Amino acid sequence: MWWPFRKAARDGEPRHLRVGEWGEAEAARYLKKQGFKVLGRRVRIGRSDELDLVCRDGVALVFVEVKTRRSEAFGRAASAVDRRKRLALSRAAIRYLKRLKEQPDCFRFDVVEVIGSPEEGVETVRHIENVFPLEGRLRPPP
Repeated sequence: MWWPFRKAARDGEPRHLRVGEWGEAEAARYLKKQGFKVLGRRVRIGRSDELDLVCRDGVALVFVEVKTRRSEAFGRAASAVDRRKRLALSRAAIRYLKRLKEQPDCFRFDVVEVIGSPEEGVETVRHIENVFPLEGRLRPPP
């Protein structure tokens, strides 16, 4: 069903999805400048799980959640990574790790906050490393 108050992008994609994709591209660009190797963007794991960015930082495999906001008027973007989101990211990371032929020495979860908009550009990019441990009863593959 179409909601008349919902603004769509020119290409038919809702604005929030277009802004999210722009934020992920800006985060990937920022991480590459910091020496990270971006292995994947918008990596789908199963029907419902998605990893925004999968990167390599030295020997560490890094699962990056990107949060894009126009401003910080209502708080930090990273605060949106609540317990439910951490559990979903942990589940997706375990599924990703199970598909690898060779297991990494270590892995972590990072958050990149992108403040700005596609129209006005990037105001701030903030990278927060090792934001949370693996959630719940989940365990990495041996």
